[in-house]
Amino acid sequence: MLTYSGKQGVIKMISGLRLENFKSFEKTARLTMVSSSKIRTNPEHCVDIPRTARILKNAVIYGANAAGKSNLIDFFRLFRMVLSDSLPIWAMDWFSKSKEENRTRPTVLEIQFSVLDKFYAYGFSAVLNERRIVEEWLYSLSTNGAKAKLLLHRHVGKEDGIVCGRKLNPEDSQRFLTYARDFSANSTGLFLTELNRSKNFRSDSVLSVFQTVYSWLLKHIIVFSPNSPITDFRYYYNEDSLARVNDLIRTFDTGISDVAICTISMDEFKRKIHPAILQDILTEVQTKLRDGAKAIKLSMRSRDDFFSIVFASTSEPTITTLRFRHGDSFYDFAFNEESDGTRRIFDLLDMLLTEADDTVFVMDELERSLHPMLTKHFLELFSEKRKDARTQLIFTTHEDAILDQNLFRRDEIWFVERDATNNSHIYSLDRFKERYDRVLAKAYLEGRYGAIPVFSSFSFDGDAK
Repeated sequence: MLTYSGKQGVIKMISGLRLENFKSFEKTARLTMVSSSKIRTNPEHCVDIPRTARILKNAVIYGANAAGKSNLIDFFRLFRMVLSDSLPIWAMDWFSKSKEENRTRPTVLEIQFSVLDKFYAYGFSAVLNERRIVEEWLYSLSTNGAKAKLLLHRHVGKEDGIVCGRKLNPEDSQRFLTYARDFSANSTGLFLTELNRSKNFRSDSVLSVFQTVYSWLLKHIIVFSPNSPITDFRYYYNEDSLARVNDLIRTFDTGISDVAICTISMDEFKRKIHPAILQDILTEVQTKLRDGAKAIKLSMRSRDDFFSIVFASTSEPTITTLRFRHGDSFYDFAFNEESDGTRRIFDLLDMLLTEADDTVFVMDELERSLHPMLTKHFLELFSEKRKDARTQLIFTTHEDAILDQNLFRRDEIWFVERDATNNSHIYSLDRFKERYDRVLAKAYLEGRYGAIPVFSSFSFDGDAK
């Protein structure tokens, strides 16, 4: 079991999720990352927060197609979007459609997490179809979660609807009241976001907890997408760091023997990317240059291309892309000429190569386009790479080859099942109390744990039954 003390004791991890009236999850659903006290296998998969709890490093989510697995990934997408900006128009129909009244019923999204070795629960409720925040809250939690202390509560539309649960000095009290009064009419954004919008608090201010919480939730939960336009992975910037990429990619048996860097022109770069992505890059660069940066290095990847861009305030940008050599082939290959599986591996390599700690990686269908052995190989590499880190991996999958107690603990494996009313339910494998030598994949496919497709019969000479 990993333990940390002193400066290393600053542990930032997710300990649980709660959602309600969200897409296929009509009733309250919970996923916990707190480990079971009865499971002794894979102790390196737990991080021990002294005198508090053991937090799991993985959550592997199984279920049939349309069972609701991907909706858990959408939970993170929406949570981060609202936190960074406001309620988006594209989520207006993300309420549970199983009942008519759910259209006007609040949707609840909450994350429980640890920052600075203290547990918190932050969340909000909103009528999505009306793009209207109803409530917002932040609590500090006791060691066992039995007690909660209010830090922030907002009830939109009520007089004095924003309350700080901390005792404030006169200066902080006046600032908080001013911010609350100015924000009271806002029904699409979060007050926690407002408290972090160009606001500066002294490090000894009790209001600084709102910046600590906001910063981690927004910057350390990464919902992985192959179309993420802007990243900051420095290992693609030069030949030295690329050598490590070469060493790793060869272990996946993709046929690639070497990855090299090739310089291209700005005109060629513009032809290869969508104008909206280019605008995102320019906005990011302009922001950093305004903040005093002398040079900026960015990496971006779409489904078909991979680029690194170096911007300097006094010169034209330098743009490079990747080329791939296959054995003794005479010509190099562009990224868009590689298979879907190879491109997927590059998504996964980012997670292996980044040095970022205290990070939660969230990914839908991790095994997409990969051979089962490649998926298992990645997970073994990831586990080895992150064995001394506080990194968490939450992903959905159909891959039964990794449903193995040598890879994951029982309390790290979850199932999502859709009932007869088309509502999703999530539950842990741990509730089945399986033996350590049970072949989980076989039992799962036999239906022991549910969360598998149930087919009706069909006759080409008659009707489906």
